[in-house]
Formats: sequence, structure tokens, C-alpha cells
Amino acid sequence: MGQYFFKLPDLGEGIVEAEVAALHVKVGDMVTEDQPLIDMMTDKATVEIPSPVDGKILSIKGQLGEMIPVGTAMVVIEVEGAGNAESNAEEQAEKVEKIQEKATVNPIPVPVPATITTPTSGTANDHPLASPAVRLRALEAHIDLAKVPGSGPAGRINHQDLDDFIASGGRISGHISDMGKQKRTAIEEIPVIGIRRKIAQRMELSKRSIPHYSYVEEVDVTEVEKLRHFLNANRTEEQPKLSILPFIMMATLKGMEKFPECNSHYDPEHSLVRRFSGVHLGIASQTPNGLMVPVVRHAETRDIWDMAAEMMRVSSAARVGKAKREELSGSTVTITSLGKIGGIVTTPVINYPEVSIIGVNKIVPRPMVMNQTDIQIRQMMNLSSSFDHRVVDGFVAAELIQFIKGALEQPATLFM
Repeated sequence: MGQYFFKLPDLGEGIVEAEVAALHVKVGDMVTEDQPLIDMMTDKATVEIPSPVDGKILSIKGQLGEMIPVGTAMVVIEVEGAGNAESNAEEQAEKVEKIQEKATVNPIPVPVPATITTPTSGTANDHPLASPAVRLRALEAHIDLAKVPGSGPAGRINHQDLDDFIASGGRISGHISDMGKQKRTAIEEIPVIGIRRKIAQRMELSKRSIPHYSYVEEVDVTEVEKLRHFLNANRTEEQPKLSILPFIMMATLKGMEKFPECNSHYDPEHSLVRRFSGVHLGIASQTPNGLMVPVVRHAETRDIWDMAAEMMRVSSAARVGKAKREELSGSTVTITSLGKIGGIVTTPVINYPEVSIIGVNKIVPRPMVMNQTDIQIRQMMNLSSSFDHRVVDGFVAAELIQFIKGALEQPATLFM
């Protein structure tokens, strides 16, 4: 018997280290060639790396969330024959190239989520084996994969295993009626790793380095809502159903054309503002893997139907983990909305290195004074937006929001 030293391969140009996002095996497991070993996360992607050989896992270097340099021997596998302990450099290079070809790249980081563990039947598995699709289903169903028996090689959990677990009543219900009045003293420690760490780092960078200036204004969206319902009632089968967001996107697009300083990136290292002629609208979206910002590129070339269709396409791709890298980067201004739970006022954090973010709050019917004497029930919505005060003066920020307000209150101007 020999030993095969699996070294972390080069995962891309300029990548010198990667984060351990998931461990699919544990010491003592038997593995087969091409069976997933680990998921490694870089700044751009999560890569599922397969085993290059058949054998038994002898040791694993690295814990979830740990940064591992490229070239580190991460896994030692006991194999038939001499292994690779004495292989020459040329053979090693060929094996690394083979691993890179087999590695599965997911441009959206999909870490193993921390889930609440409750007593269920079955044997616990600290490092359950499952594909990203199975992990996503388990996350959405609030199921701890460590409790799901796997029928695949080395206990790998497949979709049928998950279906059987749910059918047997294994779904985590969250009910605590059986706990009575007992004190709950357990403390769950959840490592901030993977996409959650990336989000935390981006938010910290934005708030630490950007002096935020916020501006809130109410908008009467009664007329644009009437137009939206009319367009939806008369749309063709090929046209998507319109929400309020495409109209806000149209108004923001026109606002960026009038106030180009708001359609910019700021580079503090070189004291440089990059103004973009094209408008790439980022749409902040909540996904099972955390906050993503899919991008509707070149909004200036799209009508409202195309705008809506592209927004739905990239947002859906982000939610299911199939968005491409270029669909998640390069935005020049971001729109963020919590939909019906959007509250009255928010203070959105700027999507670094942008200088503007347009925050959308929920629509509520309110009595409003019209023409000084007439009281009507109108559909009202607040825009809560933030700006980089180094680049966008407060007066300019206010002018932009007032322009967007006017465009939404007189929606015919959106199409002029």
C-alpha cells in the first residue's frame, strides 16, 4: 500500500489561496476516483474538487472556513501501489492538470449552511456528502443533512434520500411545545464562513470606507400602479408580468443619464472617479446562499419589457446558483427592495465601489391632501437611498431622488 498526497491545485489566475467551503469526506472514508472531496471558495467562485484516485482517507488538513494556500497537501489517501510520495515533478503536474479539468466550478459561492440541530432519528454525520443541489434543497426545507441517511457511495446523500427523510417525518418543525417551561441554555456557535463571510467583508469595507449620506422621500405611485395594471392586462404571452421594479429601474436609468456623477465607481487609492456612459443596474436579491446582486447590463438599450425579463432571468439564476460571473459583477448603481416587507424607511449600504444605491420601501394606501382641499386615498411609497458623500453632494442626491419621484408620479415621461 502507498500514500497519495492530494495537493490543492491552482484554481485560477492569480489565486494563491482558497477557503474550505465544504468537506465531503472524513478520515477513514473509502473514496473512488471522481468522488467529490472538498469545495474550495475563491473570491470569484466555489470549486468542487474530485478525488483523483481510489483509496482510503488517512488525513485531512483544513477546517471549514480555513484559508489554504495553493499547493498544500490537503488530503492523504491510502492507495494500492506506491502512491505519489516519490513521483517526479512532471507526473505531479499532469495529475494537477487532470484534477483542474474535473473540478466543477460554481460562480456563486455555495457554502454549507449552519442549521439548527434538533433530535431526530438516524446516525449523525459531521461531514455529510451531498451535491450542491441537494444542499440547496435541504437549506430551503430547514433540514440538517447530518441527520439524513445517505444511500450513495461513502454515504453520499441523493435527492431520493432527502425525499425519504422528509416523507418519514424528519423535517425540522421548530415546534417547542414538548419542551414545556424548561429553560433553554444551549448556545449555538455558527462559523461565519463562505458567502456569509464574503458578505460581511463587503459590508464592513463599504461602511468603513464610504461616508454614507442618506435621503428619504415619499412618492405617489398611484398613477404608475394604474399603468402597470393596464400593461399587465394587455401584455402578450411572451411578455413578462410587470412588478413596480421595472418602472423604478426605468426612472433610475433616466436619473443616471441626467446625473452621471451618481453612475460611478470611486477609486480611493488613485483618487479617481470612473463615470460610466452605460448603466448596469444591480438588483440586490436575497437568495438561499445570502445576498447577491445580479446585474441587468446596459439598461440604456432595453425597453420596460426587456428590462423586466432580464431582471427576472438573472435574479432567478442567482437564487438557484446558476448565475454566471459576469451576471454578478460590474454594476454601476444598485436598486434594493424588500418588497412587501420593505418597511417605512431603510438605510441601505452602498454596494462598493459604487456611489449610489436606491432603496425601495413598501407601497401603502394613505389619505393625502390633493389640490389643498381634496382628500384622496393614494398609493404611497418611500425611496430610502444612500450616496457616497465624497463623490455625490447632498444637493445632487436630493435632485436625483426628486427626478425619480417626478418620473414615477408622471409615468408617461418614462417612455419619452
